Amino acid sequence: MFILYLCLAVTVLITLFPSEFSDVAGTGLGRADYAYISIILFLTMWFSFFSEALAEAQGRAQADSLRKMKTETMARLVQDGRTVEVNSTMLKAGDLVEIRPGDAVPSDGSIEKGAVMLDESMMTGESQLVLRESGGDRSSVLGGTKVTSGSAIVRITANPGATFLDRMIQLVEGAQRQKTPNELALTVVLVSLTIALLVVVAAIVPLAKYYRIGVDIGSLIALLVCLMPTTIGGLLPAIGIAGINRVTQINIIAKSGRAVETAGDIDVLILDKTGTLTMGNRYASQFIPAPGKSIDQLAAVAMASSAGDDTPEGRSVVAFGRKLGYAVDEHRLEGSQPILFTPETRISGCVLKDGQKYIKGSMEAVGARCDCIPDTMRLQAESVSKNGSTPLAVAAGRDALGIIVLKDLVKPGISDRIAELRRIGIRTIMCTGDNRLTAAAIARETGVDDYVANAIPEDKLAIIRREQAAGKLVAMTGDGTNDAPALAQADVGLAMNSGTAAAKEAANMVDLDSDPTKLIEVVTIGKQLLITRGALTTFSVTNDVAKYFAILPAILARAIPALAALNFMGLASPRSAIYSALIFNGLVIPLLIPVAINGVKYRSIGASQMLNRNLIIYGFGGLLSSFVGIKLIDIIISSLGVL
Repeated sequence: MFILYLCLAVTVLITLFPSEFSDVAGTGLGRADYAYISIILFLTMWFSFFSEALAEAQGRAQADSLRKMKTETMARLVQDGRTVEVNSTMLKAGDLVEIRPGDAVPSDGSIEKGAVMLDESMMTGESQLVLRESGGDRSSVLGGTKVTSGSAIVRITANPGATFLDRMIQLVEGAQRQKTPNELALTVVLVSLTIALLVVVAAIVPLAKYYRIGVDIGSLIALLVCLMPTTIGGLLPAIGIAGINRVTQINIIAKSGRAVETAGDIDVLILDKTGTLTMGNRYASQFIPAPGKSIDQLAAVAMASSAGDDTPEGRSVVAFGRKLGYAVDEHRLEGSQPILFTPETRISGCVLKDGQKYIKGSMEAVGARCDCIPDTMRLQAESVSKNGSTPLAVAAGRDALGIIVLKDLVKPGISDRIAELRRIGIRTIMCTGDNRLTAAAIARETGVDDYVANAIPEDKLAIIRREQAAGKLVAMTGDGTNDAPALAQADVGLAMNSGTAAAKEAANMVDLDSDPTKLIEVVTIGKQLLITRGALTTFSVTNDVAKYFAILPAILARAIPALAALNFMGLASPRSAIYSALIFNGLVIPLLIPVAINGVKYRSIGASQMLNRNLIIYGFGGLLSSFVGIKLIDIIISSLGVL
């Protein structure tokens, strides 16, 4: 496009100062011809900029709709045990604010205490309310969402101007869009091709003088402009911007165009289970006492070990016990120390002031701390796991008391989406911290290709690195803080909006709908980007062939009569040939703008089939359309008697 600009500058100078340039014999282009050529070149440049501007206009329209969500609200800042009302623009990362029913969340943050129901419809378009609570992977809140019930203390995680909504606006406006590796590589090819053609056209001048052939500057400019890949050069920026816009339209925020494009080539998808494949909030649904133990003993210890557990699962154990008519023995727990859950210990509970330990956790972890786990209890745990639920063993000291059954529902339609991923050639691996039996049950229900049980964050990271070392491109979906290292390592990291702030910061995409299989749409858009660039590049190259047969005879046929045979289109005159080729070269850009912005339709077919299809449609189509288009323009020009 820079060379095109220089060509325009030269033709304008010749038009304004014809006496300063010595025209030689040839096609006989005069001052008026140079004026017409200048207009055509100007329109060609304008069409090129228009394609990018149109794509950016779509982004600005989306940004404007996002800005409507961004309102300055008053926030209740918690300082030294009291609340002070301040403008939300004054909040900074680390501040604590209180939110109540009817409030708009003032900024991005994480719930430190309490639970609220939020209306996120302005973000996701989904009218269903969502629960956000402390102590789990659903503690993250977004600025601008509405509190419908409940109250909570929120720790702000973003400074003014750096909220999630601010980054969305900047991205869709294109202000932070960087060229992808594929786009950069194609740009290098186009620049190299342009330089090569520039050298070839420039070499015609000394050759023409040597053979005493008259060639004027206008003819050479027309030849260069028509042979340069101006079509794909003008449409390339629009393709990348439109890709970002299409991802935003499906409620996914990509932090870079590179992530979208890479998604088109991924081979393996790593899926977290809880909150990704399943609904996420596991809740206690049954107490199963061990042989010789009573349900009263089990309920008392289970509730006591969960009293200090602020996770959704811990709270559900207490709530389920109360539903059965039991109560937490507050007197017994007085002075106790909580045992917090870690991926390494895999237990939680409390240490009473007399030294007695109440613990709950995986069967393996609790079993390692007990004298004996009855076989009946192990069989019951296996049965629970086979049904897709999670068994938590409960013990008082070294005495196993029984099992808590946690239910976790698989998200509706997830198996169909996994099957679709398999159909387009993506292998799915579920990574979960649950035991092997529970993992196997969920794997069967969802239809994933493989699974890894008892996984800690380091295991997920190791799996991704292993696949990448084998030359695979890996995508990871997750929602928890423990998923953050894997999301950052993956080639494409897709975080759920329902997840933690750490997960969303580590990922390069965030799904506002929290649907892990939305990656199918992202893959399709990524493949569309690659296919669209390839298709339009093929069209641009083959499209230039007819221009060669139009302009070269127009320049040289008079001096070398044998070259007249190349004019098999039967163009009316050399001047008509030059005008027809230049006009068609300019018009083809706006005609292809819809293809660049909407993308070439992706079909789940093999690479060779896709290549053959594009060669037929865009290769042969570009060749045929240029011959037909140039001839039609020539007929119109001749019939109007313009030349």
